Amino acid sequence: MKNKRSIIKSTFPAEQRIVLKRAGIIDPDSIEEYIVHDGYFALGKVLTEMKPDKVIFILKESNLRGRGGAGFPTGTKWGFVAGTKADKKYVICNADESEPGTYKDRLILEGDPHSIIEAMVIAGYAVGADEGYIYVRGEYKLVQTRLLNAIKQAKEMGFLGENIFNSGYKFDLHIHAGAGAYICGEETALIESIEGKRGEPRPRPPYPTTNGLWDKPTLVNNVETLANVAPIIRNGAEWFKSFGTPSSAGTKVFNIMGNVNSTGSIEVPMGITLRDVISIYAKGLKDGAVLKLAQTGGSSGSIIPADLQDVPMDYNSFANAGVSMGSGALLICSEKTCVVDLAKVLLNFFRFESCGKCNPCRIGNQRAYQILLRISEGLGSMKDLDDLQDISKWLYEMSNCGLGQTAGSPLKDILNHFRAEVEAHIVKKECSAGVCSMSGISPTSN
Repeated sequence: MKNKRSIIKSTFPAEQRIVLKRAGIIDPDSIEEYIVHDGYFALGKVLTEMKPDKVIFILKESNLRGRGGAGFPTGTKWGFVAGTKADKKYVICNADESEPGTYKDRLILEGDPHSIIEAMVIAGYAVGADEGYIYVRGEYKLVQTRLLNAIKQAKEMGFLGENIFNSGYKFDLHIHAGAGAYICGEETALIESIEGKRGEPRPRPPYPTTNGLWDKPTLVNNVETLANVAPIIRNGAEWFKSFGTPSSAGTKVFNIMGNVNSTGSIEVPMGITLRDVISIYAKGLKDGAVLKLAQTGGSSGSIIPADLQDVPMDYNSFANAGVSMGSGALLICSEKTCVVDLAKVLLNFFRFESCGKCNPCRIGNQRAYQILLRISEGLGSMKDLDDLQDISKWLYEMSNCGLGQTAGSPLKDILNHFRAEVEAHIVKKECSAGVCSMSGISPTSN
């Protein structure tokens, strides 16, 4: 029992926990403990007191935005699915979470699995669906075990299945394990995977809200997004908007990594600054080092210089500054980090994870990696910078899905914010961080 409760032992100050409120407090394998901590109260309220359109209205009023990275208004997406007429609809929880450095959804699912089940039943009722899937990252074995146990318990208690809360509403739920493909985090590739096909993105439009799983209207939400639903129903939209900023209500779970004194996960109100995250929660950089850059949102996020650390971390403020919120992973780096090496590592990841369906992503990522590898070996030319700029633009404008569209972000960011350092690798054959070999040995093209 002790191990089950020790998922999160936070000593961080001034956190505001909504989605992680129970994680590390209750036994995740006990539905009774979940119920004692307000579990399934929101579902009971929805099914016995509220019409579907009222549920969607509250979500819209709350200003909850998708926590998977895009930040799309949750209530609006629910409204799209609800407004589409069909004989069958689905709800999908995207728990693939293959973004390197991101594990926020894992914490929620391992520590509080019933919160996602409750939210999915509420979502199904609101949009008119009677069946759902939780698409779980294949490596998350403990998550799968706990979800299967939670589903079994919820069925035995009458929170899943037929005639829930004697309302006449029914909802069934399935677990689908992924097979390690990063591309399946993209919602249409995920849907293809559930259907038993190769995980490749579909052309959009049409969108899943009208033509999703088996061509039926489908609601796809991230784990963290869904974990906010029951608290909003219980406490109201105004309560939720009391946290965060006008454009981005509520809290955000961040994963702190890198050259800092304290790593781990925090849940804090949207709008906090990177400076506060580093000084308060990460307890500063190791050995008194100076912040050089941070990568926000995992591999597909933004690489930002230290002079942007006071931008509020909410969707609108970040967007206005040209920064991506992404998944919530924060990689904090000191002067010992080389931007060329960092970009090379990221593009290496993207070239391997590209599904290969579209030329810009399949060829562009490979070509960008080869250029960065050459620059890191002291063999680059100034023309390479123009090529990287072009590849970044083509990836964004021409790729079929979000993987390719965001793969060029590291290229764009290092040229926008750290161009002098990249040029030094080419002109002076110098790596200020001492990371690149600058050996002048021609790299292979594999």
